[in-house]
Amino acid sequence: MPRARKTDTPAQPADDAPDLAQFESSVSELESLVESLESGDVSLENALARFERGVTLSRQCQALLKNAELRVDQLLADTNGGLQPAPFEQKPEPSD
Repeated sequence: MPRARKTDTPAQPADDAPDLAQFESSVSELESLVESLESGDVSLENALARFERGVTLSRQCQALLKNAELRVDQLLADTNGGLQPAPFEQKPEPSD
């Protein structure tokens, strides 16, 4: 009987892949919608439909990000159930 190979990469829950794929797909579609709206080459009716789709995608992405944040909080919880915050240094955005 062959033995299972041992890898250095930690196993990820099987349900992570669909969420990640959905998030990436939604962000990609949202970027495409924004580009088409910024071009100004769409009718008002089409622009409104694209805007509505964009709002839906944005809300889906926010929900997925919130879920990820909650999972990270659970992983970082100390033994007493409190969180151990770690400093996060955000790089300043370049000015236009």
